[in-house]
Order: sequence, then C-alpha cells, then structure tokens
Amino acid sequence: MVRIDKKTLQDLEFPSVLQQISEFCITDPGRNEVLAIVPYKDTESIQPELYRVKEFTASFDNENRIPNHGFEAISNELHLLNIENSSLEIGAFRRILSVSNTTKELLAFFKKYNEFYTQLYEYSGDVDYTNSISEAIIAVIDRYGAIKDSASSELAAIRKRLNVVKGQINSSFTKALSRYSSSDLLDEIRESVVDNRRVLAVKAMHRRKVKGMVLGQSKTGSIVYIEPQETLEFANELSNLVYEEQEEVKRILKELTDFIRPFRETLSGYQEYLTRIDVFYAKARYAIDIGGNLPLLSSEKRLFLKNAYHPLLLVSNRKQKAKTFPQTIELAPDKRIIVISGPNAGGKSITLKTVGLLQLMLQSGMLVPADPLSEFCFFGRVLTDIGDNQSIENHLSTYSYRLKMMNQFLKKCKSDTLFLIDEFGTGSDPELGGALAETFLEVFYEREAFGIITTHYTNLKLLANELPNAVNANMQFDSKSLEPMFKLHLGEAGSSFTFEVAQKNGIPYSLINKAKKKIERGKVRFDKTIANLQKERSNVRKTAATLETTEKKAREESKQLEQINVKLQDKLESYQELYDSNMKLLTLGKKVDSLAERYLNNKKKRELIDELVKLVMIENSKRKKLHPKKKKVVKAKKKKLEEEVEKKVAVIREKKVKAKKEAKQAPPPKPKVALKVGDRVRMIDGRAVGTIDSIEKNKAIVNYGMFTADVKMDELEKV
Repeated sequence: MVRIDKKTLQDLEFPSVLQQISEFCITDPGRNEVLAIVPYKDTESIQPELYRVKEFTASFDNENRIPNHGFEAISNELHLLNIENSSLEIGAFRRILSVSNTTKELLAFFKKYNEFYTQLYEYSGDVDYTNSISEAIIAVIDRYGAIKDSASSELAAIRKRLNVVKGQINSSFTKALSRYSSSDLLDEIRESVVDNRRVLAVKAMHRRKVKGMVLGQSKTGSIVYIEPQETLEFANELSNLVYEEQEEVKRILKELTDFIRPFRETLSGYQEYLTRIDVFYAKARYAIDIGGNLPLLSSEKRLFLKNAYHPLLLVSNRKQKAKTFPQTIELAPDKRIIVISGPNAGGKSITLKTVGLLQLMLQSGMLVPADPLSEFCFFGRVLTDIGDNQSIENHLSTYSYRLKMMNQFLKKCKSDTLFLIDEFGTGSDPELGGALAETFLEVFYEREAFGIITTHYTNLKLLANELPNAVNANMQFDSKSLEPMFKLHLGEAGSSFTFEVAQKNGIPYSLINKAKKKIERGKVRFDKTIANLQKERSNVRKTAATLETTEKKAREESKQLEQINVKLQDKLESYQELYDSNMKLLTLGKKVDSLAERYLNNKKKRELIDELVKLVMIENSKRKKLHPKKKKVVKAKKKKLEEEVEKKVAVIREKKVKAKKEAKQAPPPKPKVALKVGDRVRMIDGRAVGTIDSIEKNKAIVNYGMFTADVKMDELEKV
C-alpha cells in the first residue's frame, strides 16, 4: 500500500501539477476529480491507468479519434431521485438523456476499436448500460425540449381541443373586430394583446357601446382594451384547457421520474464513467503539453531517469522562452543513496524535486517528461524534507523542525521507502549537526532505503564515498566563468567553490586569504582538491566529446567512400555488360555480313535462309528462359537490338560493296604482321587499343584496362 503524506505532496508541488492538469478538463466533475488525485494505494491499479492515458494520447493523431465525452453534471438530479415523490423538470431529463447517449456512444466506439484501445475497452466493460432510460425519455420529450403530444392519450385530446378553441377565438375575434371597425368605435391601432389575450383598442368615449370585459387601458386613458363578448366563453375554456395541459404534463413528468428512479445507481455509474474519461483526457493532453512518455515499469527496486524534466519548471521556462536542462540520475541496489554536493544555485534542489515529483506523477497514473527508456519502480512510501521549515506558530526553529522530521523519518523509513532531503544537517553547528546527520544517514542506509540528499557537509561526502551502496554526485560548475551548468555528474563529490564565488563577486582577495587561514588547512586543501578534480573531469569530458565528434565524422566519410565504391563497381559492371553486348552484336553482324556477301555472289536464297535459321537457332540456344513478367521488357530490348543489327548489317553491306569497287582500283593490301604476347593491338576498323595478354588457338586475350576480350587473331591489327 502506498502511503504519501500531505506534506510530501506539498513539498514536491504536486497540487500545482494537478491544477495544470485540471485546466485541460472539459467538465466540472472531471476538474474536481483531478484536483482530488492522490497516488494510488495499490500498485495493481497504476499500470492499467498509465496505459489508458497512453492510449488516449495516441488517439489525438489517429483517424479513429475518441468521440466527445462532454456532459452537464446530473448530481442534483441524482440527489432528487433519492427523495421519495420528487419530480424532475424537463431540463433535468434532457441532461440525463445527454449523459446516457454519450455513454452509449463511447461504449460502442471502444467496442468497435477494441484492438486499438485495449485498456479503455476493458475499463468500459465494467459499465452496465441499458437503453430503457433514453427510450423512456425520448418517448416523452422531443429534441427541442417539449413534451410530445403522444406522451399520453389525455394530453393528445387536450391539445387537440386547444387547437380547436384557439381557432374559434381567432374566428370570433375577427368578426367582432370587423363589426366594430366599421362603426368607427376603435382607435387607429384597432387591437392589442393584454395578458396573452387579444383585445380591441376601443376609444374611451365609446366604451359602453362595445360588449365585453375590460382588461386595461392606455397610459393616457384615451384607449380602453376590451375583450369582446363573442370570445369570452372560448377564452375561459382556453384557460381551463391550458391548466389541464399543465397538470397533465406534471403528471407525465412525475410518472417518468418514477420510472427512472430505480436507475439512479446506473445513472451515477454513467456520470462516474464519463468523469473518469475526462480525467484520462486531461492527463493525456497534459502529457502532450510537457512531452510526457510511458517509461519502463520494473518489479525490481531500480529508478533510472534519463533526460528527465521538472514539469512545472518546463512550463514556466517555456512561457519565458528560457531553456530547461534535463537531468539523468539512477538509483539501484548497488547505489541506493546519492549524496549531491556543489555550490548553491547549481540545480541540486531542482534535481531532488524532479525525482520526487515524477515518482508521484507516475504513481498517480500520469505520463512523465522523461525519455521512454527511463525505468521506474514503485515505492510504498515517499518522505521529503525540503525547504526552510521554520514554524512560528509552534515556536520551532528550522533546526528543531528538521529534528522533528528526522524523528518521523526514523519511524517510517523502510526498504520500500524513497527519502528526499534538501540541505541535510543544516541549521546547527556544522561539526555537531554534521555528525548527527551522518548518524541518521547510516541508519537509513542500514534499513536499505533508497534516497537522495543534498549537502555541503564534508563528512557526509566522505561517508558516501566509504559506504559500498552509496555514491557521491555533484552539479557541474564552470570553473572559469563560475556559472552553473545544471548537469548532474555521478561518482564524485562537488566543491562548494566558496572562495572562488566570493572572489568573483568582488570580495577582496586579502579578506578571502584571511578567511582561509581561520580554518583548518586540511579542509581548504580537501575542497581545493575536489575543485581541481572537477576541472580535470570537465577537461576530460570536453576531450571525449571532441574525439566522439571526430570519430563520427570519420564513420560518415567511410560510409560515403563505401557508397562511392559501390557506385563505381556498378558502373564498371554495366560497362562490361555493354561491351560484351556490343561485341556480341559485332560478331553477329559479321556473320550476317558474310552470309549477305555469299548471297550477293551466288544468289542462292534457299541456302541463305537455311544459314540464317541455323544462326538464329544457335543464338537462341545461348539465351536463358526468362520469367513471364520480364518477357515484355526483353521483347522490347530484343526488338531494339534487331533494329540496330539491321542498321549495322545494311551499313556493312554498303561498305562491302563500296570496298569491292575500290579493291579493283586500290593497291594490294599490306602484308599482315605476326602478332605476339605484349603487342598493342586494335580490332580492324576499331578504335579501342589494348594489349595481348595471351594467344591460344588463333585467338588472343586482349586487355583493354577495365576489361578483357576474346578476339580472333585475323580480326586484329598491330598499332
């Protein structure tokens, strides 16, 4: 069971967080429930609550957005339903209908999308919904808030007679108006309305000439308002019918109230359900506003906050357009207690409050502003002693109050406790108060409690260094500018930079030197050593950051080189394929040219066709069968290649014919030079120059640099 004192909630400013969340509620009951939130008493309820809020945050950017859950509170109506023989008004029934319909819509939605909103659907399964309430109200009250004629047979008859009487009144009044107008007994306005009844505007001098009931007169007394005798009987009947209608409506509403009265617990459940949905909604909106996430939940005692923000500070700094620094801190069985030291205004108290407040938020079912890889466990009790607790009313000094708090800590502190103490041991003599604080810390340590304390006491820093499962930490401080960096560093104690800060603020060096002489030399040297260690640590961190940046750049350059290498390899392969394809086409062209030349000489068409078919069959036997999907692409390429071959064959044929004509006139060809390995050669009528690597069976392997080719010897010439 979780036990959180009211003082702890106030120390960690938990009510301020609730106030900010309540501003996102859209209903008054939801707002009131948010302000009354306290951490859950059982850990089994926390996890489902966190998942419900997480599902709600996901719905804001989802196509299947959760429908509107707004409603008017029906608390007064529920109170009246508990009173025997009470009756509700029409407005009350409309509010009840709204709550019932909204509940129905949400239940249907979560049932439809139960795979997306698992936890919300499971939560909605506890609602016992019935259509009887809405059906009964809809049968009596229309969408405009009026009682339907069909609500009862008596009401239908009364309203039917009312319409008839109203018609008779209008008809008789029109006749009287017409008769008296022609007699010039009426004023220029002719008629008016008094007490919702039509009357004649009679001139005062002719009042005795008009039969009827006087209902009033004008301010000047020149006009008398008279209801004519012809309409009096109908008007009286109308008044009776209106009264009967009102009584019948009261009876119907009383009957409807009695019907709904047994469902008051059901309606209360509806309102409670919608209120909880409003709370989930407000928590989700707040989580988005502060960048809240669902961290990892651990069953082991371990608390790891990665890049965690104080939510109130985050919101405040955002309004002021100031930067908020995140903190990373870890509590585990091997480092259960952290002693944070360092100069004032460095962020020690904020770090302390961040840990405590985020823990309370998580144990209240709220997402926290920290990295999703952060890890939280649950504590049975959270104890705090933060700020100046001087009590004037109880005549207690700060130190007396803190001793009283320490006494309570000693009574309540156990292994499932998280304690947070700011400026531990202050308020008394440094040596005596420090010794007592050291004793308290040893007791907390022996009870295996988890905790964080901030202090300036050297003996507490030394104790944290000696205890196996405790660790020192410091808020980083720029030793040159003497400005806080608001970053927590675990593993070493921090210097208070007392004399350095004093010197920066203009205190004469002679006074600072005099002050140093008044204290033990060992303490000065110890504090100075810590300060020097912090400076060295800062330099190491900067060097590490520089090396990391350099390494990152080297990795990126290596990656770019690999990509360039891959591109070059792809280009080389494509060039090789292009060359092989061209060589194949040249060989094929030469064979076709040879057949064309033979046909030119012997004119044997049959032999030409047989040779061409044989050539095609040989080429087809070399081709691989392609997938059906690739056939269209291959056909297109084949067609293109055939067109190119035909063009090349035609060109070669023209060259051959031209060469034969020139051969008759040209001098005899030059004698061929015997080729050997190492000669630079090129193909006849070609441009590319290569070197013969090897000769085998009238064929030469020619190396062109980026690729090699297998070429017949008679097709080469020496360069």
